[in-house]
Amino acid sequence: MPVPAQPPHPGTLRAHLLAAAPGATASTARVLRVLLDDPAAAHLTVTDLAGRAGTSEATVVRTARSLGFAGYPQLRLALAAAGGAEPEEPVALLTGDLAEGGDLAAVVATLAALEREAVSATAGALDVAVLAAAADAVAAARVVDCYGVGVSALVARHADLGAARLGLLSRLRTEPHAALVSSALLRPGDVALAVSSSGRTREVLTAARQARERGATVVAITGSSTGPLARTADHVLVAAGRETAHRAGATAGRASALFLTDCLHVAVAQRLGGEAVTALRETYRAVGGRRGRTDGTR
Repeated sequence: MPVPAQPPHPGTLRAHLLAAAPGATASTARVLRVLLDDPAAAHLTVTDLAGRAGTSEATVVRTARSLGFAGYPQLRLALAAAGGAEPEEPVALLTGDLAEGGDLAAVVATLAALEREAVSATAGALDVAVLAAAADAVAAARVVDCYGVGVSALVARHADLGAARLGLLSRLRTEPHAALVSSALLRPGDVALAVSSSGRTREVLTAARQARERGATVVAITGSSTGPLARTADHVLVAAGRETAHRAGATAGRASALFLTDCLHVAVAQRLGGEAVTALRETYRAVGGRRGRTDGTR
């Protein structure tokens, strides 16, 4: 996990814990999960926390330092402060473990809580300077390639449509061979927008690497800040969101990634100014803003 320049504010501590989880090692991820799911975590000694997480005290200390704290005592103080700075949610709503045959209303509440948590965490941990740099690259690009497969293809499609509505030349490439062909023809000044929740999707990673070799700027939207895609990209936007074994590709992580694409689109629109306003107005009229349609659609 990358080390923050300074410890996170108590009000955004939970966001940083969630954002750190996808790129963490297995042992560190267990520590983070205890910190996220146990409202009494601030009262745990380093030995207690290590035992709960099934790891060593040294791992607990390293986790605290990776979050920007001098050590575990400082992290405990931040956890205690965060308990008063953030509204509490019932623990059951935040574990993501949906029991078979469980109450459907509880399932709905759990999923809603996870999505709110994921988007809030993504916003709290978002580096605005990175977002601005990515927007500068997209706004100035000759062409924007959008790569994604599987569930990530939905996010890539959203990114492509948003770029097109701003008047940019955008190409959606969700088929691996098409992505390779497209990335082979990129050049300096172009942008490859690569989406992969795991940060390890082979097809997306291969296209992103080829785009980078051709001199294009690579912008990654990923759930892993330390995965291969993040290491390949020039600008990395991290989507927070917890998944469990039976909820791979869960909506929480996808909602965070969609939120990041919206942030990127708005930042790009700010840079394009009146040109973007005109494009948005014309595309709105083309797809649904006109009056008097007779086919019953909007």
